[in-house]
Amino acid sequence: MAEVIPDPPEGFIRSSNRGPFSNHNGPYFHREVMGEMTEQAFFALPRHANGLGLVHGGMLTAFIDGLLGAATFRATRQTGVTIQLNVNFLHMARVGDWIMGEARCTRATKDVAFVEGRAYVRGHDVIRASGVFKLMHRRD
Repeated sequence: MAEVIPDPPEGFIRSSNRGPFSNHNGPYFHREVMGEMTEQAFFALPRHANGLGLVHGGMLTAFIDGLLGAATFRATRQTGVTIQLNVNFLHMARVGDWIMGEARCTRATKDVAFVEGRAYVRGHDVIRASGVFKLMHRRD
């Protein structure tokens, strides 16, 4: 059965080249914005839900982890690997909701980046998260 995803919120376009895990969990969308903030979204499908029709905490965690990683790259221009992720679940999201997310890097050193973000539905925070990402340096 084909999944029907409505048009994304204004300014958002479908993301590509996210890697096999994220491509499988998505689709994800992003919006190009000026400044420090990174914005992404996904439409909650039945496969993203638990038996109650609520978006599964694992799905929300995977989404926010990818969002924080994107904020890390935006700020440092280096790929970051999660070494610590703190997630606080604050409210529910349901099948049929657009889950919106925003994140920013608060500090970066030579080796690690510190990031924070939130995912929300209709203005209500669903989760807030912070993380530490190891910056991957290219080997010569």
